[in-house]
Amino acid sequence: MPPATIPPAAWRPLVLEWYRREARDLPWRRAAFSDRYGAWGTLVSEFMLQQTPVTRVIPHLQAWLERWPTPAAQAEATPAEVVHQWANLGYPRRALWLHRAAVEVVERHGGVVPRDVHALLALSGIGDYTARAVAVFSYGDRHPVVDTNTRRVIARAVDGCSQPEAPSKRDLSRMDALLPDDAAESAVFNAAMMELGAVVCTARSPRCESCPIAASCAWLAAGRPDTGDTRRRQAKYEGSDRQTRGGVLRALRHADGHRMPADAVLADWPDPIQRDRAIDSLIADGLVEAEDGMLLLPR
Repeated sequence: MPPATIPPAAWRPLVLEWYRREARDLPWRRAAFSDRYGAWGTLVSEFMLQQTPVTRVIPHLQAWLERWPTPAAQAEATPAEVVHQWANLGYPRRALWLHRAAVEVVERHGGVVPRDVHALLALSGIGDYTARAVAVFSYGDRHPVVDTNTRRVIARAVDGCSQPEAPSKRDLSRMDALLPDDAAESAVFNAAMMELGAVVCTARSPRCESCPIAASCAWLAAGRPDTGDTRRRQAKYEGSDRQTRGGVLRALRHADGHRMPADAVLADWPDPIQRDRAIDSLIADGLVEAEDGMLLLPR
């Protein structure tokens, strides 16, 4: 039987066994974390982990949850406080979305992060991945949880492709077909597939010799061909508007009262047009306010 047609049942237990033996010790995987913060801790961690490496998230996550251990505590904070606490995690709109989601959890769900996927999707800043991650990893429900790492494992092991295609709704149905029927086992399998993609089946330097399903991998059997990568590539950070926006927010976070004269913010930036464009976009996103010639973090 060709590797691409080997049924998931043949390698599913291998992935689970590998994960139980090799999984990284991450804060959100510990029982003490779940007992203390519950679904709120999972929600915060997933917001922070979007497009951000695990090593950068861990210290920020602990500090965040010590300051705001519940949605109700978060909801009482000001937007300026959450943007300041977000620090250098990047994509700071996530901080405002998380704050809005906390307010919505308090107003709509009595301060308890909902279990239902549709209710989770109705919260600010939450998409298919985050909604299902909370339902699965906090509440133990059976849903497919698909991130970039999961998609890469499926693309290689099942399709024989070096990189996955652009994300689509089809990803959920494909992962659902791979999941064990048992809810508890499916939660572990979801985590295992993400972990496998994160530490073994990596984008640039896959460690096929350490992969538990190497014998069933269509891509490895084909000689690891470069089948191309059609996904949209992110622009370089250095010199980008993203870097400029980050510089503006950093200046305001460190300013007295989180406010500065507008013309003093990044006054020596080499491209003043880019600086002004970044400021305008931050104001439009609600991350910065302008008042009487001053720029300040939102109140």
